[in-house]
Amino acid sequence: MNRRLQLASAIGAVTCGLVTPAFAQSGRSATLEVMSEEERRGLSWSEGRAALGGDVRVPVGRFDASARVVTTRDSVRHDGADAVVDLVVGTGWDLGAIQLRTDAIGHVFAGARTKADYVEAGVSASYGYGPLYATLGVIGAPSQRAIGGSNLYLYANANAGIPGTPLTVLAELGHSSGSVRDTFRAERLRPGGSYSNWRLGLEHRRDRLTVGVDYIGTDISGTGDASRFADRRNATDRLIGRLQVSF
Repeated sequence: MNRRLQLASAIGAVTCGLVTPAFAQSGRSATLEVMSEEERRGLSWSEGRAALGGDVRVPVGRFDASARVVTTRDSVRHDGADAVVDLVVGTGWDLGAIQLRTDAIGHVFAGARTKADYVEAGVSASYGYGPLYATLGVIGAPSQRAIGGSNLYLYANANAGIPGTPLTVLAELGHSSGSVRDTFRAERLRPGGSYSNWRLGLEHRRDRLTVGVDYIGTDISGTGDASRFADRRNATDRLIGRLQVSF
């Protein structure tokens, strides 16, 4: 019952603090999504099981704020959390044809048995040419007890619409590294230490509906868990499906 109250409180805080103002401002957006699993950087955040998610984005002067709530299904990686709330405040600007962006990110876990929350900050540069849109970025988490040290994620991604069709091709490469203070908890975001991940996907977009399928993978071994946080069996190559509705 206590974990259900924590989950309800987290979702309620996001709903009251961000959803209501969003619909009173221009430039707002919201989405609802169902996926075969919640995946981040090649790692499953939902025990390899289906998940539900929703997000809202609100303009705040020169900044924008967003909140995303996703079910994590009693996640081993996040110490039994039922859901995660991602809170982001960021801003962007143009440097010629290049778009720059910075973000401050907080991850709040509802129902975790121990304190699992942590924060990150990111910076990225994007460039569009015809149907192609590419981004280079870095996301860093300073040393925190919840993740057993620091974490640094370098990534490059691109997407391109296929001319004459409603289809978009997506690709991403990333690499996670960082310092280790607690080897047990560091396995949470980096099972087995530093690793690389990849994604190749295809989306069909029509009006407000997006249907996608992704092939994702990592170079993490699927065996040899040294920590309950590692969950290596849900960090290997697999296919993920997703359905999203935008408002």
